[in-house]
Amino acid sequence: MTPCVKWLLRARPADYMLALSVAGASLPVVGKHLEPLGCFTAMSVWGARQAPEVMSARARDWLTPGIDEVRRRDRASTNEVSVTALRGIVSAADLDAEWPAPERIPPVWQARRHRRYLYRRGVHYGDSPAQLLDVWRRKDLPAQPAPVLIFVPGGAWIHGSRTIQGYALMSRLAELGWVCLSIDYRVAPHHRWPRHILDVKTAIAWARANVDKFGGDRNFVAVAGCSAGGHLAALAGLTANDPGFQGELPEGSDTSVDAVVGIYGRYDWEDRSTPERARFVDFLQRVVVKRSIGRHPEVFRDASPIARVHTNAPPFLVVHGSGDNVIPVEQARSFVERLRAVSRSLVGYVELPGAGHGFDLLDGARTGSAAHAISLFLNQVHRTRAQFAKEVI
Repeated sequence: MTPCVKWLLRARPADYMLALSVAGASLPVVGKHLEPLGCFTAMSVWGARQAPEVMSARARDWLTPGIDEVRRRDRASTNEVSVTALRGIVSAADLDAEWPAPERIPPVWQARRHRRYLYRRGVHYGDSPAQLLDVWRRKDLPAQPAPVLIFVPGGAWIHGSRTIQGYALMSRLAELGWVCLSIDYRVAPHHRWPRHILDVKTAIAWARANVDKFGGDRNFVAVAGCSAGGHLAALAGLTANDPGFQGELPEGSDTSVDAVVGIYGRYDWEDRSTPERARFVDFLQRVVVKRSIGRHPEVFRDASPIARVHTNAPPFLVVHGSGDNVIPVEQARSFVERLRAVSRSLVGYVELPGAGHGFDLLDGARTGSAAHAISLFLNQVHRTRAQFAKEVI
């Protein structure tokens, strides 16, 4: 049988809907208006796979005696846990300084306050209409070049909007004198893997060549991301100048980064040892990669940060919540264990007790502390790199 006939025999109703949405988006004139349908369909597929387990976990929490007291205790321990995790990585003086107080208001409701550092919107970093970034920085940025952070938003590889996500972190870093670049990137089902990582690499290369126009230091570029963005940030950090992910970048383009922060990311695309991981790989096969892991295992292996760890990996900070019902915390623990066993660079791990997926959008009690912890780590790496450069000179 032809591949087309085999696909028709194996396809599920959701597969037909995805195929129709992609076909519709390719139509002239009206196609671009139909693209959101594909995203909506893909989100529905993802939600249908995740909803039963997420709802079951929440129901168990609601029925657990004394759960409210446990949650209060977990939130109250955020600063202490973060300090302990960074001890030995960040200077004692920085750790002992005042930490942000917990807030009752969800961070997503404070977007307007954070956006005071949004300096320039809709800057093109590539030729595709989707390759846009926003520049975050203080208007009174000092004359010397500022360290740079590229932020990669999440969205299950089917939604990659720079709107709302990462605002608290970028606002904190901009306040401290950083230049932050929040990017959009092409997503499935209209753009299958590896378009996502190629766009992230393109953004890094753009920053290395152009960020000085906005006061940034082309010689210090870090990358961070949440959820799917955490996966992309980690993969980008571990595959510096890898020909397989350089795409159509000009020869000599630099896609290396100086530090990586992964926030509730997914770091393994191969493991199917649990029902949750098997469902995830099935989603990748049908929606994101559109290839079978049985026939193309190298695609899934090459896309797995945990399989790409090496001795020269850049400094890493991994942040994850122990209460994450979308990407279980075991993903982060395994990845950190692998990094610490192989990498010669700093590896920090902050596990926030009780925090769930997307806590930086919904949980004001933890978000300020998490952003502060990340800023301490990044500033420490930047200072160490600058001191090393002076000693070399």
